[in-house]
Amino acid sequence: MFRGGLEMQKPICRVTRRAFIATGSAGAMAAVAMPHHANAAQSPPTVEEQVNIAAVNGFCATFDVPFDWDKMASYLTSDCKYRATQTAPITEGSDAIVEFLRSFGDTATAASFEIVDTWARGPVVVNDRVDRFVLPERSLDIPVVGVFYLVDGKISEWTDFVFNFEM
Repeated sequence: MFRGGLEMQKPICRVTRRAFIATGSAGAMAAVAMPHHANAAQSPPTVEEQVNIAAVNGFCATFDVPFDWDKMASYLTSDCKYRATQTAPITEGSDAIVEFLRSFGDTATAASFEIVDTWARGPVVVNDRVDRFVLPERSLDIPVVGVFYLVDGKISEWTDFVFNFEM
């Protein structure tokens, strides 16, 4: 078949099964990873989630000078596990956690945890915050996402994920 002196060819487009599945899988993962704020807005927190949010917010409120270390410890289970950052080793036990926090908190002349956003799903509470400390040698504003796991209204596990911060 010639048209105007040129041979017309159909373009051949072959998609392998592997490429098709990989592309489809990537699209599905992207859809799942997208925030679902509309769903969160449609389902208010359960009573359990409200209690857990209140416990975490109460705990965060204890980060104020002068620190009440006993009150802070009262929010933690005796076998609580804490990671100060996503790469830090785990500190185990409420006494050990309070001692770790005291190691830098005792020198603070001011401190606060500004909670930007909080949400819960069952026993897990997530809060987006800015942890502020005024130390003798400098001030720190640390952007944090804290993830808390609660058992019977107390914090059993706590990990802070720290982003874009250099000491």
